[in-house]
Amino acid sequence: MREAERGLSAIVANLLAHPDELMLELGAGGELLVARVRAVLCALVLLLPLLAAVGGASTTEVLIGLGAAVFINLMAQVWLALARDLRRHRWLPHATSIYDVTVTSCVLALLAWYDPVAGMNSAVVWCFYAIAILLTALRNDGRLTLYIGALAMLQYAVLVTTIFLLAPSQRLVSIDYGSASIGVQAERLLLLLIVTVVTATIVYRMQRLVDLSGRDGLTGLPNRTWLLQSMPRAFAAARASGASLTLALLDLDGFHRINDEAGHQGGDRAIRQVAAELGEMLEDSEHIARIGGQEFVLLLRCPVGSAWERLDRRRRLLAERPFQAGRGADPQRLTFSAGLAAWPQDGNDVSALLGSADRRLQQAKREGRNRVVARDG
Repeated sequence: MREAERGLSAIVANLLAHPDELMLELGAGGELLVARVRAVLCALVLLLPLLAAVGGASTTEVLIGLGAAVFINLMAQVWLALARDLRRHRWLPHATSIYDVTVTSCVLALLAWYDPVAGMNSAVVWCFYAIAILLTALRNDGRLTLYIGALAMLQYAVLVTTIFLLAPSQRLVSIDYGSASIGVQAERLLLLLIVTVVTATIVYRMQRLVDLSGRDGLTGLPNRTWLLQSMPRAFAAARASGASLTLALLDLDGFHRINDEAGHQGGDRAIRQVAAELGEMLEDSEHIARIGGQEFVLLLRCPVGSAWERLDRRRRLLAERPFQAGRGADPQRLTFSAGLAAWPQDGNDVSALLGSADRRLQQAKREGRNRVVARDG
C-alpha cells in the first residue's frame, strides 16, 4: 500500500512539475498539431446545423448552431496562425485550451436559453468538453491537463446548477431532449473526471518516454538528443539577456585501462563518479550531458576564461580524489582532457561549437592529456 501511495505521489509530482526544455519544445509542436486538428474539427462542425435542420430541429436551434460554428471556424484560423510561430507565444496552450472549454460552455448556455434541457442533455455539444481535455495530451504538460479538466467540470457544474435554480420545474422536460435529472448531470461530471484522469495518465506516460529518450541510462544525465533540442533555446535566452556561454567537451583519460583493470562495472562506477563531480560545479541554468561512452558536454553561463578556471580547478580536484574501482582493487587516478568553445565567437550553433571544442580537446590530448584547452594552439 505504501509503495502504491509513493508511486501515485511520484506520478502527481511529475505531472505538476514544470516541463524541461525538451518537453516544452515538443509541446510547442503539439500546440501546432492541436491547432490543425481544431481547424479540421471546426470545419466538420459546420455540418452539424445542417444535420440538425434535416433532423427537424427548430429554426432557433439551427441558427444558434450555425452562428457558433462560424465563430469557432474564424477563431480556429486565428489560433492556427499564432501556433505556426513555435513557442513565441508561451501563453498560447493555456489560452486555446481555456477557449475550447469556455466556447463549449457558452454554446450550452445559448441552448439552455432556448431550451433549459437542451443545455444539459445535448450530448453532441457536451462531447467537446472531453475533446478539449483529450487534446491537452498533445501539449505534454500535465499541469495543463489537470487544469483544463478541472475547468471543464467547474464550468459545467456552474451551468447545470444555474439552470436548475432558475428554470421552472415544468420547463425541465423537453420533447426533443427528454427530462433533466441531477443524477444524469452528476454522471457527466464523473465522466469528465474519468477523461481527465485518463488523459493525465497518457501525458505522464509520454513524459516518461520522452524523458527516457533524452536521458542517459547509466548516469541519469541528459544525452545527445536532449542537448540538440535544448541548445537553440539556451542560445536564444543568452542572446536576450546578454549572457556569455561556454561549451566544454570532456573526455576521460585512459578509460579503456580502467575498463580492462576494473571491468565494465568498475568503468560504470568511474563514469558515475565523474558525472557527480562535474555536476557539483554547475550553477543555475547550467547543464551537463553525457554524449558518448566517456564523453561529457558542459554548458556554462560564463566567459571562456572563467569557464577555463572553473573546469581546470575541477580537473585538479578530481585527480586528487582516488577512485576505488571495487573492493580490494587498487585506487586509481581519474583525469580528463577538455576543449572549450565560446558562444558566439567560436560558433552560432551546436555543430560549430562542438567542432571547435573537439578540435581543442584533440589538442589537449596531443599535449599530454589531463588539461583544459580554451584556445587553438
